Amino acid sequence: MPSSTAEAVPGVVLPTALDSALRKARWRLIPLIAVCYLVAYMDRSNISFAAQGMNRALHFSPSVYGLGAGLFFLSYGLCEIPSNTLLLRFGPRVWLSRIMFTWGLVAAGMMFVRTPVHFYGARLLLGCAEAGYFPGVVYYLSRWFPPEQRARTMSQFYVAMPVSTILMGALAGPLLGLNGRLGLAGWQWMFLVEAAPAVLLAFVVWFYLTDEPEQATWLSDAERGALVAELARDPHHASARHGSGLAIAARSGKVWVLGGIYFFMLGTSYALTFSLPQMLSQATGWGAGGAGNLVAGAGVAGAVGMLAVAWSSDKRQERRWHIAALCFVQAAMVLYAGLHPTGWSAAAALLASIVCWFSMAGTITVVLATVIPGKAAAIAIAIVNMMGIFGGFLGPYWMGWMREATGSYSWGVGSLCVPCVLAGVGILWVCDQQGEANAVVAEDAKVRGGRREM
Repeated sequence: MPSSTAEAVPGVVLPTALDSALRKARWRLIPLIAVCYLVAYMDRSNISFAAQGMNRALHFSPSVYGLGAGLFFLSYGLCEIPSNTLLLRFGPRVWLSRIMFTWGLVAAGMMFVRTPVHFYGARLLLGCAEAGYFPGVVYYLSRWFPPEQRARTMSQFYVAMPVSTILMGALAGPLLGLNGRLGLAGWQWMFLVEAAPAVLLAFVVWFYLTDEPEQATWLSDAERGALVAELARDPHHASARHGSGLAIAARSGKVWVLGGIYFFMLGTSYALTFSLPQMLSQATGWGAGGAGNLVAGAGVAGAVGMLAVAWSSDKRQERRWHIAALCFVQAAMVLYAGLHPTGWSAAAALLASIVCWFSMAGTITVVLATVIPGKAAAIAIAIVNMMGIFGGFLGPYWMGWMREATGSYSWGVGSLCVPCVLAGVGILWVCDQQGEANAVVAEDAKVRGGRREM
């Protein structure tokens, strides 16, 4: 008898209950989560477009700006583990909506910055408010979708990152053009307008999100049962009862190695992101609006690249070279941009390096989500993301300090080839180790299943 949600018709292939459940979950959960992350990424990164006007109006030096940009990641990283621990206690629906509401209020408060101390404090508060959203969502999605679909699933959520770049680039000119309206500078309008959606979406998440598949009343009984049974076949779910928590995650060497890799990746990414509009303006001679259009174009290419790499990775069930190859290409791009800092070739290399990061970002989350089984995965993801976020703190500060010390971005950009190479080599090792570990976990789950049947 065929397994389907409707009566079988000769010659017609009907969707199974599992297919139907996954399709409903994908359409219900991912668009909302992606839009929320789009707003979060925009609120943490829009200072890159506000920088020229804000720095000039408030007399911030490159090192002051770089430190303030990076301080977000310091508090964000320190609050990752506590935030994910509370997510496990209160549930994703409650905790993610709390995160969004508080970060929206703090992001809007950036418009009141007047001194370096104000700037530093606002960025630290923003990091505290947003901490836990990304690792919480990665863990949450891993509890809804089976492993063979996770690269596509994570990328469909994570594609919000390059899309936010497109949106920031498109909005930069119009919002900065509001300079003087109602007594506010253009950069103040940017902070205010781009923060408002976070507060509104917090209420949508509260009423719309579902914590666990078992609670999904919007699935039929057959769909819900099929999805729960499929997820139970995941070896990482099967081994969840063997323990969970901070101690398990902290004892894993793979967690800390993956954290180091993420440190290099995010350090490079944010070092480029927070200085990219200014570097593109210097390379091309274009103003903020033109640089914004270039960044938006890179966001389009990055979104396409992210989905394509994730599709290829899931189809081949291969992660290591899909990620490592892009790390090595990114290393070549930043090295070229450091050695040739002016002209359109430099701009193309900078934009290509951002596209490389976007393209691999969704697939790396699959490795991140499976490094530790069970509920301890939430803490492991938080540890890895915490270390990556510390890279996000050092990267922008490094770029600002190097620019002030040398008078240009060349040395700062070129030096980023080192962490790119280290990340590529590291991911090759972690994926090899993870492949062996998954085989052991699967065999253990198979043995335990056989014992239960005896």
